[in-house]
Amino acid sequence: MSAIRSSQHIPMQQLDPEALKAWIKAQALQLGFADCVIARPDAQAELPRLREYLARGYHGNMKFLQENLEKRADPTLLVPGTRSIICVRMNYLVETPKARHIPDQPNTAIIARYARGRDYHKILRGRLKQLATRIREKTGSFESRPFADSAPVFEKSLAENAGMGWTGKHTLLIHRQSGSFFVLGELFTSLELPFDLPATAHCGSCTACIDICPTQAIVAPYSLDARKCIAYLTIEYQGIIPAGLRRGIGNRVFGCDDCQLICPWNRFARKASIADFNPRHGLDHISLLELWHWNEATFLERTEGSPIRRTGYQSFMRNIAIGLGNAPYSASVVETLKASRSQHDEIVQVHIDWAIAEQYGKQV
Repeated sequence: MSAIRSSQHIPMQQLDPEALKAWIKAQALQLGFADCVIARPDAQAELPRLREYLARGYHGNMKFLQENLEKRADPTLLVPGTRSIICVRMNYLVETPKARHIPDQPNTAIIARYARGRDYHKILRGRLKQLATRIREKTGSFESRPFADSAPVFEKSLAENAGMGWTGKHTLLIHRQSGSFFVLGELFTSLELPFDLPATAHCGSCTACIDICPTQAIVAPYSLDARKCIAYLTIEYQGIIPAGLRRGIGNRVFGCDDCQLICPWNRFARKASIADFNPRHGLDHISLLELWHWNEATFLERTEGSPIRRTGYQSFMRNIAIGLGNAPYSASVVETLKASRSQHDEIVQVHIDWAIAEQYGKQV
């Protein structure tokens, strides 16, 4: 990782800092970002909360959260010479969902909306690099480094402290005019830009996200136990999913949007301004059985450039097996599962056996 070298910092050629900030924000919007704020390179206030989170074990097997704590809290340790951080967000909805409604489609494989198209990490980093190029053309030489959920960065805290929104009780960032269906990115820079101010919180007494969570992973307002979270279980976790959580997972095979779908602020949710988030391979309305028939080669082909690739083929099949177990009884589902036993690893076989038993339990 290259560092921002203080000796290379150049004054902004007599440009007014406020005017430059406004210009940068306008450029960000042109590049497809929904919002842009300038954050102070300081997230020290978040460190005690993370330490408590780790002490409770809420991070599950995500050992990377235990690493580089000081760099998370002090971005200038991660990229020396950082003077300001340009925080951006990008909306990813292709269709605006019905307000406060959780669809009931038990035979359909539910994939989190952010993951149905191109990998957002690549989208954000690519456009942040374009933004850096535009700034460099205007100001002359400066140093920058783009991030999108790809380094030890308290990205939500940085964005929140600069007015991008507030942390909801589901622990996601909420924007008053746009809801929460967006992803975040950062451009660490050596520019001395005026910082934006925090926004106020507006969750009030609402507990809709806590009440709706299928596995009760939101254990208290603003506190999420990842070990129960469907997003963690279906994406990050590689082992045998506890039997007590499988029914709650339902037909969600990669991530979960329920806490966002029920949030009243998402009646203001905005759609994506770029085509990269458009669903690929019909992943917005594909059946569990169709996905179950994917072999590993098909999985690798159809998840190329997709965040779904992260979970791996066998874990993806594990998730689909759970979905099939939770689906209404079907003799064809049972026979398909039985015929597939020998095609998967031992972890998937555990979930196949569970799914078959669940199917028989619903037989009339």
